[in-house]
Amino acid sequence: MAAFHAKATTFLYTKAMIKNKFNMRAKVWLYPAQHAAWHFITLPKKQSGEITKRFGLLKRGWGSLPVVVTMGDTSWRTSIFPDKKQGAYLLPLKAEVRKKEKIKAGDMVLFSLEVRV
Repeated sequence: MAAFHAKATTFLYTKAMIKNKFNMRAKVWLYPAQHAAWHFITLPKKQSGEITKRFGLLKRGWGSLPVVVTMGDTSWRTSIFPDKKQGAYLLPLKAEVRKKEKIKAGDMVLFSLEVRV
């Protein structure tokens, strides 16, 4: 029982020590699809590298990681997806968020991103 308690304590301590919140600034871009326009943000390479280093083993389908994003007064749960060509993660921007925060393609936005571990 003591061995289990020690392992659980070590896990909780290690988890608490890992920084999982990132503040960043990036540009909104538009990916034109045939029937809809998708808005994305490419996370900066530096933060993308840190996220991969710290949380890459927790990736899900298509390499995604669950996150909570806060932009202005709006927070939402979503996932980020790796883009191998750019060596960075992509953050999809919901239409609801864009409307609330008055965001359009080409805007530079400040936001925080928390990886849900």
